Amino acid sequence: QVQLVESGGGLVQPGGSLRLSCAASGSIFSINRMAWYRQAPGSQRELVAVIASGGSTNYADSVKGRFTISRDNAKNTVYLQMNSLKPDDTAVYYCNADALTASGYVRNCWGQGTQVTVSS
Repeated sequence: QVQLVESGGGLVQPGGSLRLSCAASGSIFSINRMAWYRQAPGSQRELVAVIASGGSTNYADSVKGRFTISRDNAKNTVYLQMNSLKPDDTAVYYCNADALTASGYVRNCWGQGTQVTVSS
């Protein structure tokens, strides 16, 4: 019903930047909440940032001031601009969304994840 495809991950040095993208497709009428989560090896998946359909945002304390979430509703796409990256930001980053589709309201749709590695 809803497919989420992330892109933009990779290897970056500490202090560097990356921009993640997540494009949603399917029989979508509208997308409500869109978010980025991450999961480091041996750790639980954690919320990084969330953006509502109206544009309001919230961030994990660990990324405030460094990461920016944004969205393009016309493209059903959410972005995560990550600056001043640290080794602790190394994780698989997942896109998450709630959407109204032709089959009804769908919560907690997940992408396949994209690896971000911060290392010198």
